[in-house]
Amino acid sequence: MMRSLYSGVAGLQNHQVRMDVLGNNIANVNTTGFKKGRVNFQDLLYQQMSGASRPNAEVGGVNPKEIGLGMSIASVDTIHTQGALQTTGVMTDVAVQGNGFFVLKKGEQTMFTRAGAFGLDRDGRLVNPGSGLRVQGWLAQNINGREVLSTSGQLEDLVIPVGSKDPAKATSRVELACNLDKRTPEIPEGAGQDTVEEGTWRVEEKVYDSFGEAHILRIEFRKAPGETNRWNATTTVDPGSETPTNAAVALGEPVAGNANAFTVEFDNRGLLRRVADAQGGLSPEEGALDIGVSFDVLGAAAGADGAPTRQTFRLALGRVGSATGTVTQQAERSSTKVFAQDGYTMGYLDSFKIDQQGIVTAVYSNGSNRTIGQMALASFTNPNGLEKIGETNFVQSNNSGMANVGPSGIAGKGKLIAGTLEMSNVDLAEQFTDMIVTQRGFQANSKTIQTSDQMLQELLTLKR
Repeated sequence: MMRSLYSGVAGLQNHQVRMDVLGNNIANVNTTGFKKGRVNFQDLLYQQMSGASRPNAEVGGVNPKEIGLGMSIASVDTIHTQGALQTTGVMTDVAVQGNGFFVLKKGEQTMFTRAGAFGLDRDGRLVNPGSGLRVQGWLAQNINGREVLSTSGQLEDLVIPVGSKDPAKATSRVELACNLDKRTPEIPEGAGQDTVEEGTWRVEEKVYDSFGEAHILRIEFRKAPGETNRWNATTTVDPGSETPTNAAVALGEPVAGNANAFTVEFDNRGLLRRVADAQGGLSPEEGALDIGVSFDVLGAAAGADGAPTRQTFRLALGRVGSATGTVTQQAERSSTKVFAQDGYTMGYLDSFKIDQQGIVTAVYSNGSNRTIGQMALASFTNPNGLEKIGETNFVQSNNSGMANVGPSGIAGKGKLIAGTLEMSNVDLAEQFTDMIVTQRGFQANSKTIQTSDQMLQELLTLKR
């Protein structure tokens, strides 16, 4: 009889623990990145009144007689199922779709979380604004003017330099991809200005010097007299300037005094064949074809010899025999198209974006983009073994395994979605149902105690 009292007490205590876990789940139903808990019960010790016996020649076997002594908590699990994703539109909000945890640092202590409601502190660090914990990742290194991102190095604080300058870059390459109409008539000797204008196709594009000042690059194409597949081109920079910039063109390195003209030749399919400069240089009939252009940078300090400072860039015409991203001669209207040029003026960091790989890219007011860094994700062999330490953070334990830190999409890690937060994975319908079951279990165990108490009372009143 006393055993039933203690079994009832164990039932009350452990159902109360289960109710505590359910209450915590419901309290965090709207907590970003929260992972619900689950209580599992198991039966407790057994008192054996008699053991089992095997069958013999006279009688069959006898089963053991055991009386249970109650129940206990087998485990309190953390359920790491995916929570619903909610769009916020905030560029620093990030959600993990799939496996993985964000890596946060507080001094030398490392923590992990699924709550991606981040922000920037005054130094531009990406942090959890509620706790100040710093988001970890890898910063890009500038090597020879290029941003190189290595995810094999040590983790460091992600810093977004809001308001920083992007210095001007002089144009070093212009890629031309226009079409010259094969039906364009030749310009006869002594033709009037109207005829010259009608038979000339002009391409213009902005190029930039080292100060970030824009200049107009103009290339005028005219079909060579007596030639079917050859065009003469004249190059000028800032044609409307009062002071001439003395543009020069050469297959090699153009110098002041070189002519500003070159010739483009096509094959019978209208595809690029070769290029020649005015100095007699002739390109090979294979591979990519480009030609150098240089001009005086007005306003720049003169060199030691007193000569004006000149800027040189390569004018890329495309690949021999290719129709993609190259100059062509087809029986179609001439087009003005510069595929790309790599110069720009100075700009300020206007905004930034985070892609699905966690790469943070700065967007500057001059239109250029720079890779700042990449967010790190951690995965574990046994994420249920992580210890909760509050503030929706976890720490590594003896049974979670070592953190496998790397970029998203690698080794089973999920992808990152910016402007979105992962909500709690608590299902209220499930929690309320479990609450009813828990309440009934608690009530039933209280009845066990009451009934046992009544039986004891009856025993005490036998001698009256």
